[in-house]
Amino acid sequence: MAALRAVGAALLRPGRGEAAARLGYHKKVVDHYENPRNVGSLDRNAKNVGTGLVGAPACGDVMKLQVEVDENGRIIDARFKTFGCGSAIASSSLATEWVKGKTVDEALKIKNTDIAKELCLPPVKLHCSMLAEDAIKAALADYKLKQDPNKEESEKKANNA
Repeated sequence: MAALRAVGAALLRPGRGEAAARLGYHKKVVDHYENPRNVGSLDRNAKNVGTGLVGAPACGDVMKLQVEVDENGRIIDARFKTFGCGSAIASSSLATEWVKGKTVDEALKIKNTDIAKELCLPPVKLHCSMLAEDAIKAALADYKLKQDPNKEESEKKANNA
């Protein structure tokens, strides 16, 4: 498994786009892998920043996605850091592009199937788009929790009553 990951990583290094395409990676995946958008981090302690950290134990992919939301509830910035295959990195990159400019509610409507379709992911790589959707949801849940930290506590009390 480690050998396969090493071969895949080597083929997706910058300048290897043609080889990667021959192995079944669509040119959109190669583009997002070689030119990832919005890589980095935001201040996770800021009240208007939500952070989602998700992983897939089966393949070892880990994705951190952060969103910065303005006072009107619109996402003004998004960043990601992903440890994983080219499809996971491409899914993260695309997700950050898509959430920018959307309201929180609009961003929650982004589905893994939309990401997979846009990147032309094969069935064996669909879990990468699922991780991206989960990361968006986790980041927005964290943002919402920061807006009303007592909400989670009151919900726990209501569920235990």
